[in-house]
Amino acid sequence: MILKISFVQSKLFWQDIKSNLEYLERKIDEMHQVADVIVLPEMFSTGFSMQTNQAESIDGEALKWMQRLSRQKQAAITGSLMIKEKGFIYNRLVWMFPDGSFEVYDKRHLFRMANENESFTAGNRRLIVQYKGWNICPLICYDLRFPVWSRNQSSNSGLAYDLLIYVANWPERRALAWNSLLPARAIENQAFVLGVNRVGSDGNDISYSGDSGLYNYLGERISQANRFMEKVEIIKVSKTELLNFRESFPAYADADEFKLYV
Repeated sequence: MILKISFVQSKLFWQDIKSNLEYLERKIDEMHQVADVIVLPEMFSTGFSMQTNQAESIDGEALKWMQRLSRQKQAAITGSLMIKEKGFIYNRLVWMFPDGSFEVYDKRHLFRMANENESFTAGNRRLIVQYKGWNICPLICYDLRFPVWSRNQSSNSGLAYDLLIYVANWPERRALAWNSLLPARAIENQAFVLGVNRVGSDGNDISYSGDSGLYNYLGERISQANRFMEKVEIIKVSKTELLNFRESFPAYADADEFKLYV
């Protein structure tokens, strides 16, 4: 069972929804292959801004753009947006299906070093998406540092997910952590792990090196995106290959049991 994943490592225009949507659409249109899933960075419509007046309602311009593009490309599209709902602001990942339906995940771990915790409301529910025979867990940026929240918990029916995704605005100065934790999450969770980060600089003069990458269950990087460069890449991953590895090396069966209370 093959899944074709495309990720977009791109610069973003600071607090400019219209320019970001137009630019990202041109990037996606440059794809020369058909993808099953298209993954965008964190806060792809605004950049990582704490100016919550930029927040849209869930049926705003960016979500309608995702619906149109997902239907046009016949691919699921995901990335996070600044969303306002019932008086609260969320860093909300949207998983858009080609039929226009969608599921959401609100960032659990808010980056206090940028005061994200003062501007946004944290989520308390993890999302597992079923898509084309795959179980996929999409998370957001700072979540990467917290292995308990990312844990691929096993049950009688097996592990919770096959693919773990982190969409991010992860600064260049902390790239070592990003490049270390992504393969660690792949190894410990016996899953494919994709990290999608932006490049360029934002309105706070923070530099981003990208370092987007797809890792297999052995922690090996299987993508080719270069640092600091814009890139749209499509990679094929095999669920059969993953399941064969888990069967031959079922380390997950010896994992410590725990309950997560939120």
